[in-house]
Amino acid sequence: MSTVAHARRMSEGHPALAAGHLDAFLGILDQQPDDMPRVDRLLSRFGRLVDVQPPKDIVVVGCGPRPQPMKVLEGRGYRVVGVEPVPSFVREAAAYLGEPGRVREGCAEAMPVESSACDLVLCENVLEHVDSPRAALDEMHRVLRPGGIAFVTTTNRLRLSLHNSEFNVRFFNWLPSLVRESYVFQHLHYQPSLANQSLRPAVHWFTFAELCRLGRESGFGQFYSPLDLFGEDEAFATGKGWKRVLVKRLQGNPWLRALALTQMGHDIVMLKRP
Repeated sequence: MSTVAHARRMSEGHPALAAGHLDAFLGILDQQPDDMPRVDRLLSRFGRLVDVQPPKDIVVVGCGPRPQPMKVLEGRGYRVVGVEPVPSFVREAAAYLGEPGRVREGCAEAMPVESSACDLVLCENVLEHVDSPRAALDEMHRVLRPGGIAFVTTTNRLRLSLHNSEFNVRFFNWLPSLVRESYVFQHLHYQPSLANQSLRPAVHWFTFAELCRLGRESGFGQFYSPLDLFGEDEAFATGKGWKRVLVKRLQGNPWLRALALTQMGHDIVMLKRP
């Protein structure tokens, strides 16, 4: 009987996943713009909903290997803790921040954070990757103080876009769920470049209404899109007069708001009841 040195078992996945994951992620981050303007814009919008003046306690879920938002928030006077499930990312983040204790190893469904310990949870580009979105939202609700908010950025199943940032497959979010699952399998076992060497590719795709339903089941009471929190000082709203009129119409008309949320429904702010 012939023998082979090693036969890869299916459960091991593709060897290039673990080997190339960190480098691929850092390469994506290198292409992104400076986070400071975006973080300041988010804080301004959150401030129209609740008091977010520092000092406040913030948890960044899935902070990644280069948690620039944490650095920006700490510079603004906030107390910030990161939660990250990938050990190599935790080490890289600690080196980036220069403070090992600021990033804790843990997952979104079981965060190493005390109950009612924070005022704001940032969960950006994470919920689509977790095993259980409901359990992750339960955890966000648990760690928030009454009146706190969770900001979630995730996938949008309805968005009209040729490309997406999760899979290198055109119109992936519009494919039938069975086809999407087959692409996930292809990525994990045969072609890791399909989802940029991700160890946990995006397997959940949401609509704004589905995020509201999941949030209610976890105990959140009110839900907002950044569209609802646009103010007079927003760059989009301070240009031509028709833009200001459009924003007002979108904010005040249920049908127009729903139409806008088919394309903007990947961002949601969830309020924990006071």
